Amino acid sequence: MNNQKMIKFTQDIVRIPSISGEEEKVINRIKEEMHSLNFDKVWKDANGTAIGLIEGKEPGPTILLDAHCDTVSIAPGVPWSYDPYGAEIVNDAIYGRGTADMKGALSAMIYAAADVDRDQLKGRVAVSATVLEEVLEGVTLKLVVEELQPDFVVIGEATELKLNRGGRGRAEVHLETIGKPAHSSSPHLGKNAATDMVKVIQSMGDIELPYNPLIGRAIMVLTDIISEPYPGHSVIPSRCRVTYDRRLLPGETVEEVTNAIRQATDNSDVNLNIKLAQGEHEAFTGKILRSEKFFPAWIFPEDHPFVMKAFNGLQSSGLEPKIGAYLFCTNGAYCAGVAGIPTVGFGPGAEGDAHTVDEHIQIKELEEAARGYKGIVENTLR
Repeated sequence: MNNQKMIKFTQDIVRIPSISGEEEKVINRIKEEMHSLNFDKVWKDANGTAIGLIEGKEPGPTILLDAHCDTVSIAPGVPWSYDPYGAEIVNDAIYGRGTADMKGALSAMIYAAADVDRDQLKGRVAVSATVLEEVLEGVTLKLVVEELQPDFVVIGEATELKLNRGGRGRAEVHLETIGKPAHSSSPHLGKNAATDMVKVIQSMGDIELPYNPLIGRAIMVLTDIISEPYPGHSVIPSRCRVTYDRRLLPGETVEEVTNAIRQATDNSDVNLNIKLAQGEHEAFTGKILRSEKFFPAWIFPEDHPFVMKAFNGLQSSGLEPKIGAYLFCTNGAYCAGVAGIPTVGFGPGAEGDAHTVDEHIQIKELEEAARGYKGIVENTLR
């Protein structure tokens, strides 16, 4: 494996800004690299995702290595030590937006797939550079899965080179209180939706969130609040809406999440609406993607055959992986949480490296990740 070329390619794609919905230039660069590495087939799907395919000498199962190529933006007013799109190498690390989340992993996957011995490969390995993951986890991966029908999936989100066999899901829940407007000099003539919402927020602390020994406790956190009309000039607000980010555990359903909220507010005199957020985003191809924002959690047993193959593949590549799980939501919400495809997570960097100022990835971890991906593929398809 040519590590120097892999490092240079990582720098190239970090230098191309690719905010969600604006990934076309980086997708073109990714396809170019796949062609140069002699992938058997390279194409772009209707959502804009780049897909490369390596065919083994003999037929067999398909393993998909997935990494998203979109990134979050740069927060204004927060200084970086290095140009966020400079991809500078400092102290044996590459700095820049998307290095850890997750262009480094994507580069390692592409080079690992290209380096496998096709004559020893029984099946095929695909690499997908998915778009729009930062805003709709798993939604664009769905089309990739439908086209390739993979038997196994490796999610490349950061694990600190651990092998993850599960991950939290995510729901975005809107709560809305409906009041009655009145002049603020006569508040008794109205019903204040904002103060009603305060009661609702207080009751959220009474919800007993579930716990999983591998993934930890579910999370429910308030992320925004706004009343209407806004600004409220001498008027009692007639509507107030809050958003909760609900981090899910395996097996949780929409009904369970919303019913727990309903039960916690049952004894109040508040007119409350509960609904999931609806996501709508346009891909750079012009395709409109819509999805209810409920992305399931997932988990596979430690002795699941694919988990064991992946673990042994990492060991054969010289790594000593620990077993863990993602605490955030990934594209695994679809392939594992919805489609039920055997899935593991493995990637360089730490979860806490994502979306940060001075985001970076250690070159050593990048190289170890590439070895690890190759080991997983070869141990699964031989």
